[in-house]
Parts: sequence; structure tokens; C-alpha cells
Amino acid sequence: MSSTSKLDTFRAMVAKNPNNALARFGLANEAMKAGLHEEAASQLEAYLGTYDDEGNGWQRLAECRIALGRDDEARDALTRGIAAARRFGHGGLASELEGRLEELG
Repeated sequence: MSSTSKLDTFRAMVAKNPNNALARFGLANEAMKAGLHEEAASQLEAYLGTYDDEGNGWQRLAECRIALGRDDEARDALTRGIAAARRFGHGGLASELEGRLEELG
């Protein structure tokens, strides 16, 4: 399946059921792969507003925001991702996010 058809599939899933957090996460991932960072960020924000993410979604949102030149917002996403990763006992992910936060300065 091409990335365009995957995007279209996830877009249709979200349109059919906007409350499907995992469909939004899937759409965000496909949008990121396609370089559609604004769309990906929008979908991740909706996903994170309804789903108790363990840190990975926050990391992806930070990467989108960095790609869009929104470093302050990326720092916020990383900080929230660190807290989520710690809350769920994912020390390795928390450390990875802390390293990325340090890189941003």
C-alpha cells in the first residue's frame, strides 16, 4: 500500500469516527512520513487530548513542532512526554526525551 493510500485510509477512518484516538495516531504517523508536519501535529494534538499516551506521542509531536520551527512548543511536548514516560515506568524513553530536550537548549 502506498503512503498516499495509507494517508487516505487513515483520513477516512478519522472522518468516520473522529473520537478514534488510535486512528488519529496512525494518521499522524503517516503524515509525518509524508512530511506533512502541520497535519501530523494537528492529529497528535487531538490524539493527546483524548488518550493517556505513555510518551511516544509527545515525542512525535515534539518532532513535528521542531520541523515546523516551533521549538518552544517542542520543549513543552518533550517535557510532557518525559512526565508521561516516567508515570508509565518507561525510564529509557524518559532519558531519550530528556536528551532531546537538552539538544534543543
